[in-house]
This record gives sequence, C-alpha cells and structure tokens, in this order.
Amino acid sequence: MTPETQAAIDRGLAFLAGRQAPRDGSFGSSASARRRVAITALSGMAFLSSGSTPGRGKYGANVQRAVDFLLTRCQPNGFIYDEGNTGGHFGPMYDHGFATLFLGEVYGMTRNPQVRTNLERAVRLIVNSQNKEGGWRYEPDSKDADLSVTVCQIMALRAARNSGIYVPKQTIDRCTEYVRKCQTTEGGFRYQLTTSWQAVTFGLTAAGVVTLYSAGIYEGKALETGIQYLERYRPSTAMHQPANHYFYSHYYAAQAMWHAGGQRFEQWYPEIRDELIHGPFPFRSSGGGWRDPSSYGDDYGTAMALLILQTPNNYLPIFQR
Repeated sequence: MTPETQAAIDRGLAFLAGRQAPRDGSFGSSASARRRVAITALSGMAFLSSGSTPGRGKYGANVQRAVDFLLTRCQPNGFIYDEGNTGGHFGPMYDHGFATLFLGEVYGMTRNPQVRTNLERAVRLIVNSQNKEGGWRYEPDSKDADLSVTVCQIMALRAARNSGIYVPKQTIDRCTEYVRKCQTTEGGFRYQLTTSWQAVTFGLTAAGVVTLYSAGIYEGKALETGIQYLERYRPSTAMHQPANHYFYSHYYAAQAMWHAGGQRFEQWYPEIRDELIHGPFPFRSSGGGWRDPSSYGDDYGTAMALLILQTPNNYLPIFQR
C-alpha cells in the first residue's frame, strides 16, 4: 500500500460516493444495472473496506443508505432483489448472494436487529435453494448449478456464520463436494459439471479457490493446484484472460492470493495494483473511478477495483485470513 495507491483509492471512494442515487441510496448507473441490488452491496462493501461503518466514518452515511436500500428490497420469504431490476438473464441469485454477504458484514459490525431478521431469512433461502448437485444457479428453484453463482452463496453463508447466524454444516459440506467435482486434473475449475474442460477460465478458477477457503478448507491438493493454475495468469505476464469479466475475475483472484498469503500475495498484489492504477487496459474512468468493459457500468467497475486495492486493509471479516 503506497501513497500513490492510497491516493487512487481516495479518488475512487469519492467518485463512488458521488454516484449514489440521492432518492433511494442505490448504486448502478448503466441502463442494464440501474438500482441493481448486487452493485449496491458491492459499493457498500467498498466503503466498509476503507474503514467506514454504517453511520460512522467518512463514508458512514453512504454505507447506511446502501443498507437502507437493501432492507427495502428484502422480501418476506428472504429473497433480496429489486422487482424492477432482477438482473435479467444473469439471474437474481447473484443479487441475493452479494446482498446477503454485505448484510452479514454489516450485522457483524452493528448488531442491528432489523438487519439480523432479514439476514436470517436470506440465509434460510440460500440453504433451502441448494440443489441436488450441492450448488446454486440463477434462480432459487433451479435444478442445476454453476460455480459462479455458487461462490456468491457460500461467501454469503460464511459472512453470516462469522456474524453469529446459524448455517447448517451439511449445506457447506455438500457445496464443498460440488466444487471439488468442478476442478479438472490440471487444477482449473469449470463452470458446470456438465461443461467440458474448455469452459475452464482464470475467473472461475479464482472463484473455485475462494469457495474452498470460504468453506473452511485452508490446505490440500485442490487448493495448491488451483493456486498454481492462477499463477499462470499473474497480472504482469502475457497470459491475460480476455477483458470480459475482468473485475469479477480479479476480485476473486485477489482474495485467493490473500488467503494463500506469504510470497504469493506479496508478488500478486503489486502487479494487480499497478495494473489497476496505470493500465495497460483503458479501465480508468474520468473523475477517479474505473470503467467496466461489460455493461455493468462505472459503479460496478469502481467498487470492484476498490475492493481489490483495499484487500491489505483487512477490515472486512470475510476477507480476513
């Protein structure tokens, strides 16, 4: 964490705070991501990562308004989504997972009874919607599963459990079994069990490794080979993945290397830090934020970049070793 890095973070936080909707406290400015529950949760987590908490700190008011928005999107059955924008074909379980993760972190910091009530309902929905494969998919009643949605749910359950909410061990064990099956012999992770090896990507492998860490697995062949696979795509190397899902992939990769610790993180972090601050990709947005190459917009890109850059702060329990 250099002075230059902190300056970039400070500009990014100020940029993100200015993007919050004055009417309801939501984030998500692009046409396809307006008032998006997931982006609001990730933005709130970016502020938490700076040391602010609901109502306290430089961005405490922004965090509280994000919490308030998400609480208004909590349905009686526990589902957290915006009826006007459920994420289209990307699926509302992404929104639900990230929102539950954020509320889990918030409850651990505040012990707010309203947050606890909705958090317990949200956790119950995740537990009850786990399908027979052991994972989750776009909708709560899906019959199949994919690794990308599954990592969102397991991180949400880990955050909730950290804050004192009951999570059945069987749910975690079944998820772990599913994720292990998604790993190939070369260490990478694939999108679905029914998908060929060609679907293995850097981002999915990072998500697979983080899922295992979130499930309480801290050593073993699955983790070691997964991390070795990721190291082929260090930010300073020529083996870059396509720009699609760039922030998503590095959000999980930074966490994977942070949990791995030691020399691995010490090598990884400066490289992704310098790439985010200086390029070579044209991700910087005017005003101090980051632009996402997909359709999710600057709020999403900035929140994800800030979460990556602030990993060494170690403020969020979900990221702590």
